[in-house]
Amino acid sequence: MARRATVFAPGTVGNVGPGFDVLGLAVGGIGDTVTVELHAGPDVIEAVTGRDAGQIPRETMRNSAAIAARAFLDGRGLRDVRFRMTMDKGLTLAGGMGGSAASSVAGALAAARAIDQDASPAALMEAALVGESAVSGPHLDNIAASVLGGLTLVRSTQPMDVVQVPLHGEWWVALVTPEVRIETRAARALLPEAWGRAEWVQQMANTAALVHAFATGDRDLVRRSLHDGYAEPRRAALIPRFAEVKQAAFDCGALGCSISGSGPTVFALAASSSDAVRCASVMQAAFAGIPASAHVGRVSDEGARELR
Repeated sequence: MARRATVFAPGTVGNVGPGFDVLGLAVGGIGDTVTVELHAGPDVIEAVTGRDAGQIPRETMRNSAAIAARAFLDGRGLRDVRFRMTMDKGLTLAGGMGGSAASSVAGALAAARAIDQDASPAALMEAALVGESAVSGPHLDNIAASVLGGLTLVRSTQPMDVVQVPLHGEWWVALVTPEVRIETRAARALLPEAWGRAEWVQQMANTAALVHAFATGDRDLVRRSLHDGYAEPRRAALIPRFAEVKQAAFDCGALGCSISGSGPTVFALAASSSDAVRCASVMQAAFAGIPASAHVGRVSDEGARELR
């Protein structure tokens, strides 16, 4: 047994505009790091550092990374194998960048590598979903992108069926996060269970077109299709000055702009790193006095991985 492993899992943009609970996009340069070490005592979280560290649960049954690690081990009949865990959070709590998903994925993969196993993506997603479900509900869009990298499409959660979409060309993301808290469960409660047929058809068309645009490098099609008529209109009021921030992104040349996951992070898709940096700057300014952090990263083709 390896006995100890440290894993990094990238942050993600859930939904990617119209693809509610279906599309996820991994972003380079930002994510969560989890270390799992096997030991003789009970499961324990020894330390949490990084962003919002003081608000992350230390109880193993309330922490998504620990829940996912335990689910992975239990799923292999290793109920008596115990671990101690440390976490370094690069993602804000309830920030809309897949923080609970990244922690869950990192916890599951760190547990796998600590017992010297090369876990399949499906096994990792299954264990991570247990951790994610305990925190924000059973959805795979952020988990899939954090495991596989790039753009992922969740065709089904039960049974699990995930497709990694091939990307053509480079894509860049500007992420701007105001100091506002939006819990995923609360944001999901705003959304209707039923929706009009015309709106549903347009949303389906936008989602299909967006996938094709990424796969073919058609930036003009991204501009036409990255529009969300379902979640964004109902969640926009939760984010102060969202309309102004979105307009600033488009005025700066963004290919598309919407809410990342449940928010409050707003993401803009750009054709180059320089465009993304400019978009991040004007989006921050558009929050007009509301403190907001920014991150610019390339769409990462690399998912969760062990750090050596």
